[in-house]
Amino acid sequence: MTTTSALLTGKTAIIYGAGGTIGRATAQTFAREGAALYLAGRTQATLDETTAAVSEAGGTAHTAVLDATDDAAVRAHAADVVADAGRIDVSLNLITRGDVQAIPLLDMAVDDFMAPMLGVRSNFITACAAGRHMAEAGSGVILFVTSGSGVVTKPDPSYSMGGTGPADAATESMLHYLATQVGPRGVRVNGIWTAGVIYPDLMAGHSILGVGPTVRQFADAAAFLSSDRASGTTNSIFDASSGVCAP
Repeated sequence: MTTTSALLTGKTAIIYGAGGTIGRATAQTFAREGAALYLAGRTQATLDETTAAVSEAGGTAHTAVLDATDDAAVRAHAADVVADAGRIDVSLNLITRGDVQAIPLLDMAVDDFMAPMLGVRSNFITACAAGRHMAEAGSGVILFVTSGSGVVTKPDPSYSMGGTGPADAATESMLHYLATQVGPRGVRVNGIWTAGVIYPDLMAGHSILGVGPTVRQFADAAAFLSSDRASGTTNSIFDASSGVCAP
């Protein structure tokens, strides 16, 4: 059950990749905070599981089987959301990128290096699809997610993260360009750094806090950045990684 103090009361949010672990936790948190949810993903079965989690949190959700790398399909879905809800207040892309890691660059196949760039394409498509409607309405929040790998100038060679860092850097650069272009039209664009939230115990050794980040922490950060309480924040990246992502 939501209350008048909930962060996202009256907000309409699209979550792409909502059938995954992070997407499910975020949808549940957004529901608790009062958001009307439109969940998109490739598989109806996993979307149904997220819908059930949203219901447990006292919310409701609409689902759509959608390829978030298909520009025409994403645009059509965004238009459907506006037709149904009247507006899009939040757009969050959590699709799985298919990163290939643990292989040195000199030994990596080109296709494996380029795999994370799928996320750059998808983020561009979903951000622009929602952003056009937000700009017309004069308000909205677009959130990007990276791991902070793109800003590390001396990465540990043992990490062998492949195309993850370059894809993160491209995503963050896109974030900055987009934020400055849509800011005058009332749209905020921010990013969230996170890492290894599926296995926090494994990440604890890399964390400044000595504990790994969790999906709940990520979801709480996303809810705050999507809310009016973060109304002065744009063109910024929020570190929700327990310090794992510190450069």
